[in-house]
Amino acid sequence: MDFEEHRPMLLGLAYRLLGSMWDAEDVVQEGWLRWQGTDRSEIKDPRAFLVTVVSRLALDQLRSARVKREAYTGPWLPEPVMTAQAGPLDTAELRDTVSYATLHLMERLSPPERAVFVLREAFELPYDEIAEIVGTSAANARQLHRRASVRLAEGRDRFQPSAEDHTELLTKFMDAAAGGDLAALTELLHEDVVSYNDGGGKVRAALRPILGRHKVVAFLNGLLSRYDFADSRLIEVNGQPALWTRVAGNRQVVLIDIRDGLITRIYGLLNPDKLTRVTPDAEVAAPPDDL
Repeated sequence: MDFEEHRPMLLGLAYRLLGSMWDAEDVVQEGWLRWQGTDRSEIKDPRAFLVTVVSRLALDQLRSARVKREAYTGPWLPEPVMTAQAGPLDTAELRDTVSYATLHLMERLSPPERAVFVLREAFELPYDEIAEIVGTSAANARQLHRRASVRLAEGRDRFQPSAEDHTELLTKFMDAAAGGDLAALTELLHEDVVSYNDGGGKVRAALRPILGRHKVVAFLNGLLSRYDFADSRLIEVNGQPALWTRVAGNRQVVLIDIRDGLITRIYGLLNPDKLTRVTPDAEVAAPPDDL
């Protein structure tokens, strides 16, 4: 069946557009219903048809979701997923567009900008096909892609760290936090580091982003002195290493973004609704001792 063959790709597409696997699954299920109600003999290219249907459904969902996210308690962060659930990651573009930092940055984009960027970067669609999906001209689609690329490039390293470097830095962060070593923590953080914490109003968390190395270290010191951290381990989320732990009995997933070899973004996910798909079972290998 054509639909089942394409389902993993469609889920990956909808997830990149929405930043929520719950919403992505709803959109893909609606796409399946549309597929079931269509005369298949009139469809020349099932993949193109399904990409179009799911993209348009996701765009509609994204427009309504943005209103809800503006009223969200505290910073809204994308829902993390285990790498195996993120769909095919056969190219560098597919892997980069599902990375947590990219998903977070894509919240800056308008729905059409986000759709054009994902369809072009991750799925390599020509501009005329993208224009038809989004409902614009090919020239405007090209302009939307350029604008989205510029906005996403702001504040990011031109050269992304390797998986080994990412794992090494996150391991050092985990060890310094576990040992309460504030000096070591400080050395790992970029001076412009920002910490985002998403409790969704269900778990206590900072209601605003914490800006700057001094304030982030003070925030982490307060957490470490007040709460017990248990069962900390590295897992693989969104194609990158992440820290899974329990804080005062609540599950938490911590992801980082890196610039100039230092941690420039810390994403703390505590909202239990966003952690149902993340388990501590799929651990990533620790870096060699000589790193």
